[in-house]
Amino acid sequence: MSREEILAAIPHRDPFLLVDEIVEREERRIVCRKTFSPDEPFYRGHYPHFPVTPGVLLCEASMQAGAILLAPFVEQQEAGVPVATRANNIRFKQMVRPGDTITIEVQLEERLADAFFLKAHVKCQGKTAARLDFACAMVPLPED
Repeated sequence: MSREEILAAIPHRDPFLLVDEIVEREERRIVCRKTFSPDEPFYRGHYPHFPVTPGVLLCEASMQAGAILLAPFVEQQEAGVPVATRANNIRFKQMVRPGDTITIEVQLEERLADAFFLKAHVKCQGKTAARLDFACAMVPLPED
């Protein structure tokens, strides 16, 4: 999937777009990649002498991948955007450092009306970096 297609699928933009490419896509599963540049602004403060990617950004990258996965469901309804409503069972297993590439796999587990329940698995260098369950609900876009 091209960058243009990613931008068409979700409202996130630089500097907060945390998905670089789509590797695989099925109806209920998506695999994405993100490479963290050593120049990312958050590394200056997290931590200056030993930069580590904040875990919350691994969660956000997972939720953005989930939003891309859910984009076709949004198209079937009136204009809306999936918004995270909760994150559970978050486990951080390995640090992600500047220059690392993560692979994000998100699986849609269940849909109940406008609520979607997903599981994410983030890997770095073939090892689990994070796991989480999260939910999204469709929120209508405001009219102009």
